[in-house]
Amino acid sequence: MYEQDLFTKEGRFFHIGIDLGAPAGTEVFAFAQGAIINMGVNNAPGDYGPTLITEHDYEGRQLYALWGHLKKESLLGKTIGQKLEIGEQIAWLGDESENGGWPPHLHFQLSREKPEVCDMPGTVNDEDREKALVRFPDPRLVLGPIY
Repeated sequence: MYEQDLFTKEGRFFHIGIDLGAPAGTEVFAFAQGAIINMGVNNAPGDYGPTLITEHDYEGRQLYALWGHLKKESLLGKTIGQKLEIGEQIAWLGDESENGGWPPHLHFQLSREKPEVCDMPGTVNDEDREKALVRFPDPRLVLGPIY
């Protein structure tokens, strides 16, 4: 699955976050009030493609969320600092031609630390796994049970 240099050069095979498969064009909604703090296109093969980073005060905790593999149009009209309401549509899923080359899905990832760039490591190597599990909480914290 992770055959691109992005992963193999560093032995990054432990997936962090969650991938939610759905057709290209599927709407993506905010899980809580928050704000957009970064956005961009991570366009290396196998990367996230169009990406949003949002900040949320969730149940008294500061959390940051990465929304990856989006449709390019998801970034249009957005601004850094733009406020988000719970349930607000914030994006659409992209297809393989724009989302880093993946079948359509949302990569959703939380972080306890504010990212300095529009990126988070969606996979880590064995050496960094324990630290990553502390830094990047289980997305079910905000998504709830997935089955």
